Amino acid sequence: MEKQVMEYASGNEMAAVAIRQIGYDLMGYYPITPSTQIAENLDAMRATGETDLVMIAAEGEHSAAGICYGASVGGGRVINATSANGLLYALEQFPVQSGTRYPMVMNVVCRTVSGPLSIKGDHSDIMYLLNAGWPILFAHTVQQVYDFNLIALKLAEEVRLPVVVAYDGFFTSHQKRRCMRFEKDETVRQFIGEKREDYPFLDLNQPITVGSYMNEPDIINNRYQLHLAMKEAAERIPELFAAYEKLSGRKYEMAEGYHHTDASELLVLLGSSYETAKEGVDKLRGDGTAAGAVTLNVLRPFPEKEMFAACEKAERIMVADRQDSYGAWGGNLSLEVRAMMQKFGGRAKIKSLVYGLGGLDFFAEDAEKMLGILNDPEAPDFSYYGVTAGDADKTADRGNFFAPLTRERTAVGATTVQKDADGEVRVKGGTLNATAAMPKRIAPGHGACPGCGIPVNLNLLLRAIEDPVVLLFQTGCGMIVTTAYPRTSFKVPYLHNLFQNGAATLSGLAEICYRKQKKGEIPPGDIVFVMVSGDGGMDIGMGSAIGTALRGHRILLFEYDNGGYMNTGYQLSYSTPKGARSATSHVGKMQYGKTFFHKDMPRIMAATGIPYIATVAESNPTDFIRKAAKAAHYAKTEGTAYVKALSACPLNWNDNPATERRVIEAGVNCCYFPLFEIERGKTTLSFDPDAAGKKIPVTDWLAMMGRTRHLCREEYRPVAESLQQEIDRRYERLKLDAEKKAN
Repeated sequence: MEKQVMEYASGNEMAAVAIRQIGYDLMGYYPITPSTQIAENLDAMRATGETDLVMIAAEGEHSAAGICYGASVGGGRVINATSANGLLYALEQFPVQSGTRYPMVMNVVCRTVSGPLSIKGDHSDIMYLLNAGWPILFAHTVQQVYDFNLIALKLAEEVRLPVVVAYDGFFTSHQKRRCMRFEKDETVRQFIGEKREDYPFLDLNQPITVGSYMNEPDIINNRYQLHLAMKEAAERIPELFAAYEKLSGRKYEMAEGYHHTDASELLVLLGSSYETAKEGVDKLRGDGTAAGAVTLNVLRPFPEKEMFAACEKAERIMVADRQDSYGAWGGNLSLEVRAMMQKFGGRAKIKSLVYGLGGLDFFAEDAEKMLGILNDPEAPDFSYYGVTAGDADKTADRGNFFAPLTRERTAVGATTVQKDADGEVRVKGGTLNATAAMPKRIAPGHGACPGCGIPVNLNLLLRAIEDPVVLLFQTGCGMIVTTAYPRTSFKVPYLHNLFQNGAATLSGLAEICYRKQKKGEIPPGDIVFVMVSGDGGMDIGMGSAIGTALRGHRILLFEYDNGGYMNTGYQLSYSTPKGARSATSHVGKMQYGKTFFHKDMPRIMAATGIPYIATVAESNPTDFIRKAAKAAHYAKTEGTAYVKALSACPLNWNDNPATERRVIEAGVNCCYFPLFEIERGKTTLSFDPDAAGKKIPVTDWLAMMGRTRHLCREEYRPVAESLQQEIDRRYERLKLDAEKKAN
């Protein structure tokens, strides 16, 4: 055995420790709860110089998977981590990786797949990978997360397949436990061995082609080779477990059991619930019941022989799935166990339950009750466990505690938009006092942090729109704090969809509305369709927004720019200022925060040729309202409009919630966030800090926030200067564009 030291850490932390010790070359990633902590911990290690891992923050999980694939083709040792819908978004990339036989490791921190949105842990994501051609190691303890990460890379490189290490989100991933790790990184690296490339892609003297187009019979031969590789993995995993036992003293098998050898009844389950089930088994054993429990450490290749050996003596088996294969009358684990028992002639009576969805807690008493159901002859062979019965006779309460926001109520006449004889769109009214009569579309109750700019910006936007409004929110803080089931903050129709395709979803909704109006199926009249995005939604969702804009759908895209992925704990986004501290852009002796400039999304949207683009800020409310009214006019009459607001996040900006309007104003006055509009291709500067005598250096704004205050120190002066130069460059270009319009 090699020398080891004790850690008190979570599964995510131990995954990061293993990744650091292995010495990976590159990580492509995108933040998603609950796997994000892995990247956060690794970035903190980068900042202090503990690792030189290249970390590439993609704009979405699909791109992250592509980054990893490219780096693995190039011969690098590559790591990724994801969860839930992020896994599904990248799903089409995973058979590419296995089909071309390039090794890497991906940690899947298992989480509920939406909708409805839930960030808690179950197994509905990992089961989508069963047919992707990746071996899957499933860790049910924090210790196994560390150990399996080491074993996974050695396995991947020996059989030339990408490998998953899966474990339960928020249970194994976040709960801290005492565990052991090797004291010396060299011990880990000697165990894994040197990277070997049979066909180096970057050997320019012997070029190869990867990913050829194939027809029959080549494609079936390719799949057969993948099958053989998985068979080889099934043979190598026990050998790797044995070798690792000699190194660490910890013994693993492909399937393991607890009091299973003499058990008449078994509970079979996957993940962290196995540890809890052991307590239930002990209680039943104390009461004289011959109970036992079995789990899998390897989900793919499925260890059918090992599982049969663990289960063959049982008379009755209950398989508990934290996932359902809808319409198959059982989750994937139960289907595998039933097939295995039939194949090897098992005689046990098998029942199955779906339990623990959405992270519903599992206790030792639940294990006892499940085995009680197993022994109930009246219980069905398949059912759900833990379902709360509803009242079928109760009429649904629509929650209409307020008067409907009819067209008559919102048409207060405070803001009017009309075209002059020369075709120019003019806004009249729109002052704060004039729009005070507008009924609020958002109820007072929400869960936003004190000082959060999201409700402020939304209310300013909506008080300018006198037509009926339909809202779509992408995932983000704005959605999470307003729609915690069974409550909602919205008095108007509201729809949620994912980060990556909110604009496309709203375009489909708008087009069907226009069609129904044309056919006379719903009343005629203007409706303003508004997509609300933020928290990095215009990174992963930018492609969808650009496509929607190019098609010219009559909708309004509103982005609250809070400069990060705030709903997942503040990781860097492409709108984060250069140099800013975040959970994935730490500050240390080797790193100064985010390394690249913030994205100029208004300019990107302007390149699509849409009729109206504007930037707004709560520090200039009248300008905000007038632009919102104009954007709504274009959205209902001509095509896509885009409005972007600088939105405060005191929790993650690390400033005073009571002073947010001054912080926003400073962001405008330093020209980091200039106020302008682009109307039919013509740029107008709404506010010129220079002309108003309010221009300040960017460091004055940076000093107001804890996330950027370090940039005011002498050691980071080059970073602040580069940011100032970029801001000046963009602002000068903006002024030149505005002068062209004036001329």
